[in-house]
This record gives sequence, C-alpha cells and structure tokens, in this order.
Amino acid sequence: MIPAPEALAAALADRYRIERQLGVGGMATVYLAEDLKHDRHVAIKVLKPELAAVLGAERFVQEIKTTAALSHPHILPLFDSGQAGGFLYYVMPYIQGETIRDKLNRETQFGIEESIQIATEVADALDYAHRHGVIHRDIKPENILLHDGRPMVADFGIALAVSAAAGGRMTETGLSLGTPHYMSPEQATAEKEITARSDVYSIASVLYEMLAGQPPHLGGSAQQIIMKIIAEPVAMVTQFRKTVPPHVAAALATALEKLPADRFASAAEFRDALRNPAFATTHGIGFAAGTSGVGTQGLRRRYYVALAVAAVASVAALAGWFRPEPAPEVSRHSLFLPDSQGLSTANGTLVAISPDGRTIAYVTGNAPTTQLLVRSLDELRPRVLSGSEGAINPSFSPDGKRIAFITIREPRAVKVMPVAGGPAVTLTDSLVDLGGLAWGDDGYIYYDGKLEGDGVARIRENGGAPPEIASRPDSGESYHFLPSALPDGRGFLFTIRRSGSESDIGVMDARTGTKRVLARGFVGRYSPSGHLLVVTDDGTLFATPMDLEKLELKGEAVPMAEGLLVRGNQRVDLVISRSGSALYTAGATASGARELIWIDRTGGKTAVDPSYSASLAGRPQISPDGGSVAVAIGTVGARQVWVKQLDAGPASRVSDLGAFPTWYPDGRRIAFSTGRSLFQVPADGSTPATEIVGEEEAFAPTISSDGRWIVYAKRGDIWAIRPGEDSLPRRIVNDAGQQTLPALSPDGKWLAYSSDETGSWHVIVRPFPETATAKRQVSVRVGYAPLWSRSGRELFFVTPDSLYVADVSTGAAFRSGIPKPLFSVTGLPVSVFLFDVSPDARRFLLVRYVGSAPGENADELVLVQNFAAELKAKSPR
Repeated sequence: MIPAPEALAAALADRYRIERQLGVGGMATVYLAEDLKHDRHVAIKVLKPELAAVLGAERFVQEIKTTAALSHPHILPLFDSGQAGGFLYYVMPYIQGETIRDKLNRETQFGIEESIQIATEVADALDYAHRHGVIHRDIKPENILLHDGRPMVADFGIALAVSAAAGGRMTETGLSLGTPHYMSPEQATAEKEITARSDVYSIASVLYEMLAGQPPHLGGSAQQIIMKIIAEPVAMVTQFRKTVPPHVAAALATALEKLPADRFASAAEFRDALRNPAFATTHGIGFAAGTSGVGTQGLRRRYYVALAVAAVASVAALAGWFRPEPAPEVSRHSLFLPDSQGLSTANGTLVAISPDGRTIAYVTGNAPTTQLLVRSLDELRPRVLSGSEGAINPSFSPDGKRIAFITIREPRAVKVMPVAGGPAVTLTDSLVDLGGLAWGDDGYIYYDGKLEGDGVARIRENGGAPPEIASRPDSGESYHFLPSALPDGRGFLFTIRRSGSESDIGVMDARTGTKRVLARGFVGRYSPSGHLLVVTDDGTLFATPMDLEKLELKGEAVPMAEGLLVRGNQRVDLVISRSGSALYTAGATASGARELIWIDRTGGKTAVDPSYSASLAGRPQISPDGGSVAVAIGTVGARQVWVKQLDAGPASRVSDLGAFPTWYPDGRRIAFSTGRSLFQVPADGSTPATEIVGEEEAFAPTISSDGRWIVYAKRGDIWAIRPGEDSLPRRIVNDAGQQTLPALSPDGKWLAYSSDETGSWHVIVRPFPETATAKRQVSVRVGYAPLWSRSGRELFFVTPDSLYVADVSTGAAFRSGIPKPLFSVTGLPVSVFLFDVSPDARRFLLVRYVGSAPGENADELVLVQNFAAELKAKSPR
C-alpha cells in the first residue's frame, strides 16, 4: 500500500480523505479516497507534476467541465475537478472491478459474444458523447472498466482537456496523447482535426485484440508501431481466430481503414454493423495506393510527419503513454491444509480452481471415503461440500457456480452439484472410469469412459442425453484418459497411454474430429497465456507456445517448475484458471520412488530397507513366516509381482503381470489378480504362473488357512470358489452397495470385508462359508480394509483419520469389543488402506514416497497467482 503525498492529502483534506494509491498511468496517479460530504468512495486522478507545470490550470478546469455533463450507462461520470495546492485533479466513482487490460493479461482472448457485446456497448457510449461534441481520443483497454460484466468508459474528454489547456506546448511534457497500439492513423500523424472516426478506429483496435489476442499492429518500439499504423495493412482478424463471424470481421475491416473517410461515419454505424449478420464490405483493409485514395506523395508526407512525431515520442516511450503496462505480479503460496482435512491419496485428480482463480476445491479423505472441500482464497479454512462423498476428479463449471466430479464407489458416476451447496445430480453412471474429468465451455463434460475402446467420453452438462464417444485409441495405444478442455469449444487435450510407461499428450480437434500428438509427457494442460503445459514423469513442468487456432506448437519447451507430485497411475494435480493462476501439488514423485516402512502400534515409523525403492503399488503382503513380502510394482496394465526378503535383502520378480499378491498358507505359492482372472505362481518364480480362476475383474483374493478356498471381490460383490472341487464360483455376499477387500480369519470360520450398504463404509463380519446365517458390523463410525491378526484375536481396520483395532473372539460365535484407535493416519503420504500386519501383530507394513520424513506428508498444495504472466515472460509466443 503506497500512501498519498502529504501535500496532496493536506490540500484535499476538507473534501476528501485519501486512503491509498490505486495505480499510476501515463498522465496521472490514481488514489482511492473517501468523499467526506457524500460518504462514499471515489477515485481521484491527480495529473503528474511535469504535466501540470505546463498546463494552464484554469483552462484545464474549464475544458473538463464540458465532459461533466455527459450521462450514459456506459460512461464513468465526472464528479468533481479542480486545482488544490498546485495539484490538478479530477474525481470519478470508484468502481470495484477490472479493466479490459486486466482481463486480457489473464486470458489473452475474450469469448466472441462477450467481445461483441462489450464493443457495441462502448460504441453506443461513444456515439452518445460524439453527438454531444466530445471525442474521447484515448480509447484503450486500460480506460474501459468491467463492472458486473458491463463496460464503463473512463477518462472521457480528459485527453481533449489536456490538449486544449496545453495549447501548442504538449511537447514540453514529454507525453503524447493516445496510446500507440490504439491510435488512429490521423492521431499518429499529428493531424489537427480529430473526428469521431478516430474513436471508431480505437474501439475497433480494442475489439480486434479481444478477439485475436493481440492489437492490430505490434512493434518493438513506439516508433515502429506508429509507422505500421500509417503504412502497413491490418491482417484480417480471422487469420488469428477463424470462428469470428464474417460480418464482425467485415465491420472491423471497415473500422480499421487508414483513411477516416473510408471508415464508419459514426460509432453508431460501427455498433449496428457488429449486430448485423448481413453486413459485408468490399473495402480492402489497410493502406493500398489506388484503393484507399492515398497516392505515393501522400504516403511520403505521412511517413516524414510520423518520423517527427515518433522522435518527439521517444521520451514518452519510456515514461509516458507509450510505457508498457507493468506485468502482473506473480506470487506463490503454500496453502495450509488442516491435519483433519489434508489431501486425499485416492487414485484420481485431487484439485480444481474456479475460472476466476478465487476459489479452490480439493479431495480429502482416503478412498473410498473421500469428499470435496471448497475454500475461497479470502477464507482461512475450507468447508465441506455435503453430498460429495466418494468424490474424485473435481472440475468447476465455466461460470464457477457448479462443480462436477466422479464417484469412486460402484457404480461409478459423473455428478454435478452447486458450489454453494445443494443436492448432487447424477448425469451418468454407465461405463465411467477414474482417469480424470474436465468441464468445457462448449456445454460438455469430458471424462475417462469405457465406451468402445477405453477412450474419452463426454456428456451434456445438464444431462438428458446418453454419453458420447469423444476419442478412441488407435493401434499401438492402450487407452486415453486425463482429458482437459480447450477454450471456445476448440477441442480437448488428453493423455495417450502406450505400452509400458510411455505416454503422449494428444489433442482432439472439435471441428474436424481428428487427433494429433503434441508432446511426450504424463499430463497436458492449456494455459490462457497461449501455452501448452506438460508434466513429465520426473515431475518437471514445461511450457511451449501453442497456436490454439491451428492446434500446433510454435516454439521450444521451456522448463517452468520442478517437484510437481506424480502419483501412481500418472496422476498429476495441475490446474490453470482462466484468470491465469495455477494450482498444483508438489512433493516426492511417486513414479519409481516408493519404499516400505514399518509403523508400530504407537505410530512410530521406521524404513524397512533404505536401499530399496521401486514403483510399489497396492497392498504389500507379508509371508506366513514373516521373512518376505510380496509386492506389486509398476503402473496400471504393466504391474509385476515381486518378492523381497525382509528387512534388508534381495528382491526377485516372480510374475511379469499381476497385482494384489496374496500368500498361500504354506508360503510356497502366491495368488494374484491380473484384472481379468486370478493366477498363482511359485514364490520363488521357478515356473510360470497358471490360471486358477477365470473370472474377469476378479481382484483382492484371500485364501483360507487350509488352502482350499479362494475368496475375492468382483463388481461390488464377494465371491468364493474351491479350485479343483467347484466347477463354478458362487456369490457369497450380494448386499446393496459395494462389498470389497475380503479377509478370512485364521481359523477359516469368519469373513470380514468392507461394505457401503448403509451409505458409509463399515467393516462387516459374517460366518464362512455360510455367510447368509449371520451378519455383524464391527466398526462404529466408519471403517475400511479389515485385516485379522495371525492369532485371530484382533481385527484391524482404518478410518480416514486412524488405524483401529477391535478385540474379537472367533469360536462358535463371533464377538467383538469396542474398536480403539491405535495411531493417527492423518498426513501419511500413502494409502493406509493398503497395509499388512506382522505375524506378531506388533507393527504394520505400508508404502510411502521416498524422502518422506517420518510422520510428515510429502505433498504440498501450491498456488501461483498470475502464473500466465510468468509464462509470457519466460516463454514468449
């Protein structure tokens, strides 16, 4: 906060109390002040001393009164003006909003309809002022404020008042009226007579930038820009944005003609042309001898005049109107997350940011008991979004008022609910997978689907229609996932998974329905700065300039950040708001960097073998004798089963494909799931694996103590089979909701499993194999992932915040004591649901990221405000 000069504050003390400086422009410094008489906030613009020194103060005050009479919905009125203590000032309403320049700095381009609406309303204001004899002379993005979506034109007539008060002495100020990019050719050549057609040229230049992402002419200096305005034609706006309607492009072509006589005669004509789909022009845009009416001698005359103007403007290029706007300040913040509301370890994307960058949402709780938290950046703590239980992959709607997500629990669904709170509406619960979700501004929500080939699916944001196929994998591609919608319905980015761990970033062209590969990487996002952001497998973020119109990369990749967290299955939490802010999680990359840890009954942690790390996935299981552990290593579709000797000892691969390894009671064999069936393999890997149950989608097997029964989960139910005795498996638990992660007691008489039949996850115990005869809930509040002690006298399970133990007896009848917490699992940087207990039940085996300090979460939620500005600076387009 910059205080006002004491002399200024004292000079205005009887009328205004100045609070702070709001900004600095080419001619004036702006202050926020309280109008003491009317008890309201106002903005006071104080002309710079070097300008005031050469102006005739009385003449300036007299000239500015002309504009005070203007009254129009899109003109910022003039409250007051005058001279006090040697300061020249004028007073306007204080508008809480942003300028078009602010928004362009964030978003680069506006929506087409929004741009046209703004331009027509500004043109309406200009027409009103022109009919009252006032020419603005300085229309530019900085002088158009956006208040509740409506444009308000500021500084009306100020340039005229300054010019009139200065007389012929403007060169003494070192300033020039008008901003180079938006100057009309007659302003650039210092014509004495400036008409309404000059303002038409300027507002057309602003509209051109809102649509194209750049003004009509660019240059490295004020002189270069002025020369281009005078001599070079303007490229049709459709060269930068093909979706601009023909009549709008034609209206811009006419408004940007070099000769004033070739432009619209009034701002009203320009406004009407923008609204008229039938408008067309035969004019060639820009200067051309024989078509614009300007001959060679006229061009030479303007050229030399422009050189003289440019020479006078050289000082202004540094300190006046020609000085470029300061880049928005880039700031980084590590967001505090309460221990009880930390980031989830669920297998999905975990964060979202609203389009305006002012609200974040993230997933908390361990799967499947996740939920969404929403936090406004002006609040210290997040709030729970009731109704979002089981949510992952959040994404805000384009207006920021709703949020979509996928539910983990079967049947997996795409749901939408208000950010402010309210019921969640299911859009579809058919063939939904967990690999990401994105809400586009084309009316569709894109998500990882199982429709024909395991590609990306989409569904209308208001439901009412079945899902559609948005992309299909080609030969050599395993599947598509992690979609990210592009602006203006241009298409979407997605990750192409290939064999092994190779991944590419692809883009789907919404106009042609064709896709192409853009870059190698795990996750791709589009930034409003005009860059493709890609995170690689080592957690490095790269930025490459991207042509959104052609869907092509236009430069070299530049590293922007390191240390982004890459979790299992290529999950990277990175989102970019339309306002240009970035939100991501940082931490030790999970890909190929996990280790085993012991946690004792008091919560103390010890690394099993500091020299051993791998891309460990899923639950480790300790051998019956406690001397080895079976683990799955790799990513989805490419996991292998390994056996490692405990603690410090070698590891060996026993199967090239498999997950959820489970020991047979004799310790000689290991059963595992491939996702399509169950297999078994010798623990020493001496012979290849053989199929034991040909059940598609069977997983998480558990084996009875006599080795006869195999119990497993499949599609939300619990199944069992006796290989060699039963011809077919039988379903032994078929309750409402989902039942998963079965665990047989050591004596083989009782089955524990996780169930969400009641709407919350609980640990249920039934007699085995006659499960229908009794049913007992062990957990009180919530519970998941039960495991028996080897003695059969304790049953362990987890909640979102603690690991619990219940004393049990498993004789003729099952009895359970009240569960007691052993230690907190909050903040653990792994999924604590996937654990095993040692034979003596004194400690527990889990997986964590390499480099995590004991008891410390390796993840960090990082917010980078105005990240788009940093991208533009480090990776120019």
